[in-house]
Amino acid sequence: MRELSQQELLEIVNRQEESFAVFLYTPFCGTCKVTERMLEIIMTMQPSLPLYKSNINFLPQISREWQVTSVPCIAIFEQGQDKQLIYRMQSVDELYRKLLPLSSK
Repeated sequence: MRELSQQELLEIVNRQEESFAVFLYTPFCGTCKVTERMLEIIMTMQPSLPLYKSNINFLPQISREWQVTSVPCIAIFEQGQDKQLIYRMQSVDELYRKLLPLSSK
């Protein structure tokens, strides 16, 4: 999972060339650390998955525009569809099923 700045993230979103997901977190959030560990497991199974991460503290414009209400949050961008914000990370299996379609696009 590559860390993106606000500018890098906005460039990827504006290009809309690929489907991808971004994990939004804060460094001192315990639930964010658990979610990041789950995502690392998924990345081990699917290393080509287009998944990025960004510290929400450095994304003031994005947090307003996307109306992010809490962290951890995974924003999924699929071509031709509106973004989907996921706040509930129940299990690795559930996250894997939600993110797997991104690898085949």
